[in-house]
Amino acid sequence: MRHARPCAVAYDGGVTDASPHPHAQSKYQVRFDWGRSGAVRIGTDADIVVWVDVLGGADDGAPTALFAELPQAEFVEGGLTDAAVVAARVLDLQVRLGRRVLIGVVAAGAPDRGDGQADDASDALRFTVEDLLGAGAVIDALASVGLDYCSPEAAAACAAFTGLRGAVAHLATASAGAQELLAAGVAAAEIRRTATLGSSEELRVLRLYPA
Repeated sequence: MRHARPCAVAYDGGVTDASPHPHAQSKYQVRFDWGRSGAVRIGTDADIVVWVDVLGGADDGAPTALFAELPQAEFVEGGLTDAAVVAARVLDLQVRLGRRVLIGVVAAGAPDRGDGQADDASDALRFTVEDLLGAGAVIDALASVGLDYCSPEAAAACAAFTGLRGAVAHLATASAGAQELLAAGVAAAEIRRTATLGSSEELRVLRLYPA
C-alpha cells in the first residue's frame, strides 16, 4: 500500500503573548477548522477556502453565507472523491499569483440537534468522521504537491486520513451521519459514492478567486 508523505509541521518558536490570534493558525500555509465560525477564524487572509461536507449533512447555505465575510477568498468544495483535483487547483492558483497561497480547509460538521428539543443550540456542530477524513484527504493531497506547511490542526487531520486510508470507505459509510441517511431512505450506493477515493476529476467551484 502506498504511504503518502505526511504533512510537515514546522515551528518557528513557541507561542508567546505577542502571537496574533493563535486560533487563526496564521503562521501556517495550510490550516484546518470546523464549520462556519472555524472558516472565519482561519480564513480572514486565506486565498482559498476548501469546504468539506462529504455526506451533505451541513447547512446547504453555509459556504455561500461566508462570501461576504471572506471576500478575498476563492471557495471550492472538496473531499474524499476529489482531493487531488482540489490540490491541483490550489497549486495552479499559487503559480498564477506568483506567491505562496494561504489555504483554509474547513470540515463542515453537521448540525447538533441534541435530543430534538426546541431549545437546542441551533449553531452547535456535531463531529462528523467523514468530514474529518475528507479534510485529511485534501490536506494529504496538498502535501503531495508540495503544499505541506501545516498547522498542528491540519497535520492531525492529515494523519487521521493517512493512518486510516485503507478503512476510509468503511468508516465513512458506517458513520453516524451515513446511518442517519440510510434510515431516511438514501441509497447505500449513493453514500458509497461520496466515500470513493479519487473517483472524481471535476472541480466543484463555489466562487472563483476575486479578480
